[in-house]
Amino acid sequence: MLAKIFEFLNYLLLKMGWLEDAVNYILEHLFNMDPSGYAFSTISFFAYDIMKIFLLLSILIFISSYLQTFIDVETTKRTLQKYKGFWGNLFGALLGTVTPFCSCSSIPIFIGFTKAGLPIGVTFSFLISSPLVDLASLVLIASIFGWEFALIYVVVGLVLAVLGGSMISALHMENQVQDFIKLDENQELEYEKKQWTKKERRQEAKHQVKDIIGRVWVFIIIGVGIGAFIHGVIPETFLNKILGDEHWYSVLFASLAGIPMYADIFGALPIAEALVLKGIGAGTVLAFLMSVTTLSFPSIVMLGRVVKRKLLITFVGIVSVGIILIGYLFNIIL
Repeated sequence: MLAKIFEFLNYLLLKMGWLEDAVNYILEHLFNMDPSGYAFSTISFFAYDIMKIFLLLSILIFISSYLQTFIDVETTKRTLQKYKGFWGNLFGALLGTVTPFCSCSSIPIFIGFTKAGLPIGVTFSFLISSPLVDLASLVLIASIFGWEFALIYVVVGLVLAVLGGSMISALHMENQVQDFIKLDENQELEYEKKQWTKKERRQEAKHQVKDIIGRVWVFIIIGVGIGAFIHGVIPETFLNKILGDEHWYSVLFASLAGIPMYADIFGALPIAEALVLKGIGAGTVLAFLMSVTTLSFPSIVMLGRVVKRKLLITFVGIVSVGIILIGYLFNIIL
């Protein structure tokens, strides 16, 4: 009974099957489109995903931004400074999960943490997890691929963030950040704890919705467009020739393909959805998603301006190897 209730709520609120049915009904009965045609499949995918993603994303950003107004910056900094080693990296990675930012937006926060004197491993654990894992991405992934895949994505994302930060910490690369973002020991960093009213919390949440949607809507439309094209036009046999599980290079190719894209996970999800619908392996799709969100070329360029070349190469190398290993592992076990 409980399973059926959960399945119904998942269909109603996350997958929004009713919305897909409505789109298909309109296309078939009002526009007289053939449900078996390429045009129907492409337009249906595009219209349904666009509406679902923007609706869910707006709601989730509002909720997460409202909750973030309860987080005190000074308390957060002191908490992170109190924990060292593994636990510090774990807290840094978990903190990244409550910040719905793309990789480029996470870099200014990374700079702030570095200036505050937080250990370099903690700041890099945050930098990896922030664009990779958050409430909005968890729910959106669940709405497309189901809760099992979503939880796997979150777990491997956190593991990658913790291990990546731990390895950078173990290499003692504190001297590899640019001088202008290093902590000035003679400078006292002060944080004013804001006393929010309920109205101000709502206004801030609305502002974050407008701001984040305003920054990502183009990439969502591009991503959905590419996904719709893959879903409706490209033959399954063609994709399997390139990205099929039987090819040793499928995960590597997917990881490299994500780097030139400048998009957050919301723009990459429709492409990943189309690949899954075409029978591409879960590990290959996972590697693509993680590559787009953490290793996009623009974010690497921005990071290169605040850290030195040795640390940049180390970061890219650790994350790239981690993503590829995760992809191959999950192609084997899923």
